[in-house]
Amino acid sequence: MELLKKMGVTLMFIFCLASLFVSAQEVERVAFAKSYELENNKQYVEAISALKNLRIDTYAVNLRLGWLHYSNNDFKQSILYYAKAIQLRPSSVEARLGYVLPAAKLKLWSSVSAQYDAVLKLDPNNYKANYYRGLMYYNTGNYKAAEPYFQRIESLYPFDYDIVILSAWNSYYLKEMKKAKVLFNQAVLIQPNSQSAKEGLSLCR
Repeated sequence: MELLKKMGVTLMFIFCLASLFVSAQEVERVAFAKSYELENNKQYVEAISALKNLRIDTYAVNLRLGWLHYSNNDFKQSILYYAKAIQLRPSSVEARLGYVLPAAKLKLWSSVSAQYDAVLKLDPNNYKANYYRGLMYYNTGNYKAAEPYFQRIESLYPFDYDIVILSAWNSYYLKEMKKAKVLFNQAVLIQPNSQSAKEGLSLCR
């Protein structure tokens, strides 16, 4: 009889814990839903408050707060939340790509480069990381360093205008005229009215 009583108390305790867990999950779901609704109305401060009121320090909360602070032009706070999200989930690509948004606004280029490099270690074929890492080299005139990044994604997305036209100009500046001409012609196929591609073709003659 005593054993049955103890089992009953234990089951009641487990049931209470399960009820609290379900309740906490529901509160979190409601808060996230509210934050999306407020964000859609550009009420970023209110959306941030809806999540902060949860008083929990999860990856999802930090990621959302990073985005909401970025959307509210509070770039320093945005970086802090994205950094926390990365700390909680070091293999997260999305958190690192999120981090570069406020870092770029603050012109923290070394931090931007470091995050893109970290993404490429996790996901070597990542489109954004390859594109923008290459673009950073391209914009400084380091066309040779930019080349492998552009080649990688151009081979994966050969009918993507943005990478094709960028690869074409990079090849042009490397004086690889034959390759540049092929890429400029490809860019015209993708966007027949591309003035950039037509200019490049005229220069390759």
